[in-house]
Amino acid sequence: QVRLVESGGGLVQAGGSLRLSCAASGSALTINAMGWHRQAPGKQREMVAAMGRGGTTTYKNSVKGRFTISRDNAKNTVYLQMNSLKPEDTAIYYCSGERIKPYLSQSPDYWGQGTQVTVSS
Repeated sequence: QVRLVESGGGLVQAGGSLRLSCAASGSALTINAMGWHRQAPGKQREMVAAMGRGGTTTYKNSVKGRFTISRDNAKNTVYLQMNSLKPEDTAIYYCSGERIKPYLSQSPDYWGQGTQVTVSS
């Protein structure tokens, strides 16, 4: 019943910025942690950033200081501001959510369809 829809991906040059958005919708929506995973070709999917409903944040070490996650609980929307992008950030970015857990687990309850982020060198 819960749907996550991402937007904001695209092509940028190294050092540039992108802002991703993800809106959650559905009847009787129940969601705690929301955030982002990414997967590059030939690599495993990895957690990038997450925020619990109470505001606690978690970031992958390689994006700290460059990416910022934010959330509007009233709108059931989460954002990822990505600055100083590097070619190694190139991946499909997936919005993810947890029904109960205040953090993103290895198998989140909800997944978006993904949005492509490509960073050229």
